[in-house]
Amino acid sequence: MRLTAPAAALPAPRRAALERAAALFRAVPDFPAPGVVFQDVTPVLADPAALRAVVEEMIAPYAGRFDAVAGLDARGFLLAGFAAALTDTGVLPLRKAGKLPVTAGHVAYELEYGSAALEASPELAVPGLRVLVLDDVLATGGTLAAAHELIAACGAEVAGSAVVLEVAGLDGRDRVPEALALFAA
Repeated sequence: MRLTAPAAALPAPRRAALERAAALFRAVPDFPAPGVVFQDVTPVLADPAALRAVVEEMIAPYAGRFDAVAGLDARGFLLAGFAAALTDTGVLPLRKAGKLPVTAGHVAYELEYGSAALEASPELAVPGLRVLVLDDVLATGGTLAAAHELIAACGAEVAGSAVVLEVAGLDGRDRVPEALALFAA
């Protein structure tokens, strides 16, 4: 795991905290399908200092530019919840299809190992609401691009996107070139 250029340019104490977080990542081969190497950020989420360092760096470039934080199902929920608490904003979960009792929008998309759909609750359907989107991993970019599409379809605005880890070689950056990634694998 290596820091991306923006994170690598941080002051030494902040960079050190992120380097400590990088040491916690776990690669899981053949999950969720044969040939896929899953980059698990769960150990980072379980470590309070690493979690704080990661979330603070994810939200720093967008300070004052968002009204709510959207988290992508499922680890993105945890990141977004912490980010919302740190910034005194609301948190909006973007869920896998069929998990919400009431929805304001639905977007289907392709993954590197299948297809899926995201849905949003009516709380996202606020015209002009500025939403920061957080997730754990940027792989093919399908989920993050779908989140952007869903937010726009609900009448809100994407204020920015940040992920903990970008997986090289899967071309996710092509679909969401503006996304901030703290780490690359």
